[in-house]
Amino acid sequence: MSNSDLNFLSTLESIIGDRFDNPAQESYTSGLIALGTRRMAQKVGEEGVELALAAVGDNRAETLSEAADLFFHILVLLRDQGIRLADVAAELESRHTG
Repeated sequence: MSNSDLNFLSTLESIIGDRFDNPAQESYTSGLIALGTRRMAQKVGEEGVELALAAVGDNRAETLSEAADLFFHILVLLRDQGIRLADVAAELESRHTG
């Protein structure tokens, strides 16, 4: 995995943050934000189940697609909760150091 691959997650996090600050009527993200935390959390749950089912179905393309959907919805929910990707990375790192 290259740094540019990981950098896109930061770019996406910024785009999502912009949608929170500057809603756009035609934006899926803005629409999801408008529906509130409960709907954002529901989407994370739905996408997690869809990812698990795709993996069990041994369908690589579907698994990849569902993983991307889950990452996206997690980023939206995290932003809603005031948690940054860097915070998650720091938490993960703290579990593997010491």
